Amino acid sequence: MLIANRSSLSFSILFALAGSANAGDLPPELRKSLTFSATFDSGFDAELARGDARLHSAKSLDRKAIDESLSAPGVKRVTDTQRSGQCLHFEGPNKTALFFKAAGNMPYRPDGPWSGTVSYFLKVDPAKDLPPDFVDPLQITEKAWNDAAFWNDFTKDDRPRKFRLGILPDLKHWNPKGDIDFDKLPDAEKPAIVVADPPFRGQWVHVLFTFENFNSGKSDATARLYLDGELAGEAKGRNQKYTWDPAKTVIFIGINYGGKLDDLMIFDRAITAEEAKTLAAHGSKR
Repeated sequence: MLIANRSSLSFSILFALAGSANAGDLPPELRKSLTFSATFDSGFDAELARGDARLHSAKSLDRKAIDESLSAPGVKRVTDTQRSGQCLHFEGPNKTALFFKAAGNMPYRPDGPWSGTVSYFLKVDPAKDLPPDFVDPLQITEKAWNDAAFWNDFTKDDRPRKFRLGILPDLKHWNPKGDIDFDKLPDAEKPAIVVADPPFRGQWVHVLFTFENFNSGKSDATARLYLDGELAGEAKGRNQKYTWDPAKTVIFIGINYGGKLDDLMIFDRAITAEEAKTLAAHGSKR
């Protein structure tokens, strides 16, 4: 699918549009903290962005050749009776690298303490819709999945497939000798939050994770994963060192994914448990 008529709206205009977009009906404190919102109601690009609002594509995750025309075979905007507006539909395992640029959109403080929240919705039945491979509906990194990265994934071999929040700091920080095999680590020892039997059964599920005190230089970092507004797991007391060049860091969506995705939002603070419940109900027609 070739997507034309790309947006060239400025940051100020995007913020003005937010009042009529999905983000406009958020509570004031959440709206004030919002740095990025891609509801896909009016297009593939974000309606609100403190950085580049455009959705980009490349043939591979290394992004050596970015297709400025945004080629996304098998990815469409569709309506869904349980969601307001439109959402993205990945018709099969997505092999195109689709991403937003992180600079300005994803809060980052190299010298910390650094905190934030990422929120979005998925509709997928892992047993029917996903390929026999690791599937990352969302991944945020400059370099790779194991080097200063956040990601959500469905595992490859488990049945039912586990759902995880990866919180991997700099590779040299968590694996200084290069002798640790992430996949062989017990779940409790992984730099990740692992949900053994997640609620994905072909219905919409809200996914949200928060992180706080990253890059503080202390073992005081916390990450939490919420599913449908309920705390699914947390990791506390870690020293999380993330080194990014924001200009090279990206927000991937739909790596190997088959299913629907909606309302990707990013906030510049770790929101509260009650706010997580608010976002879980946002845009729903259930």
